[in-house]
Amino acid sequence: MGTGWLMPGRIRTRRMRRGAAPVVSWMFTQRLAGHSVARITRALNDAAIPCPSAADPQRNPHRAGTAWTLRTAAAILANPRYTGWQVWNRQRTDFDLVDPGNTGLGHKQVQRWNLPEGWVISRRPAHPALVSEADFIATQDASAGRGPAGPAARRYLLAGLLACGQCGRRLESAWSNGKPAYRCRHGYTSAARPEPARPKNTYVREDRILPHLAAVAILLAGEGPAKGNGTIQLTISADIAGLIDQLRTAGATLTYDPDTRTIRARGNSAVIVAMGRDR
Repeated sequence: MGTGWLMPGRIRTRRMRRGAAPVVSWMFTQRLAGHSVARITRALNDAAIPCPSAADPQRNPHRAGTAWTLRTAAAILANPRYTGWQVWNRQRTDFDLVDPGNTGLGHKQVQRWNLPEGWVISRRPAHPALVSEADFIATQDASAGRGPAGPAARRYLLAGLLACGQCGRRLESAWSNGKPAYRCRHGYTSAARPEPARPKNTYVREDRILPHLAAVAILLAGEGPAKGNGTIQLTISADIAGLIDQLRTAGATLTYDPDTRTIRARGNSAVIVAMGRDR
């Protein structure tokens, strides 16, 4: 593998479920051919290939096993054990404060992924390889964030703060054209083919919301009057990070309605801020 420390001693040989090896090899081939993880997942479901939890329910009693998911497919494509080597220490357990503002609450266990430099790799292969080391590395490069910024530079200031005005779900972060944005697929997933009656995705750029946070904060604090139609649009130079912290502290949820292009803020009261149209 080229990274990590070599582990001396015995190696436990890992056996795959019968019929799984061709599926895994096909997945890597498709990813190297340029197909997205979502397309690979849809193809597996369309072909009625049992997902791992359905094929081996005894080892996965906590999973439904109804179909392949994006998470399952991505995990397989990111697993270095398919190169034939045994790999340890891919995850670690950290102990984070439950509440940094109240240390008396103690700590909680949090599982995090280690970087490849921290992996521990066997001295010799532990089982037959399903993908070469070169192809595995190429697969990881294909899954890396595109663009000059890269995934490490991607910041979503409003992550976890936005909700969908159509279905009420939290908006998920989505990098688009080099800028942070948020979307809601209303409970649907790209692991399945879209249905004709499926509603249109909710989508909004972060830079369309940030200029209106001052108005939201003012209305929640009861310091600014709304217009006659119950909406307000202000342009106030303020510390964006400070406004976001205030909204989080107040327990506010910003609900974006794509039809009316408004933000409804729910804290101790409910206020509406009109965003206007894109120029």
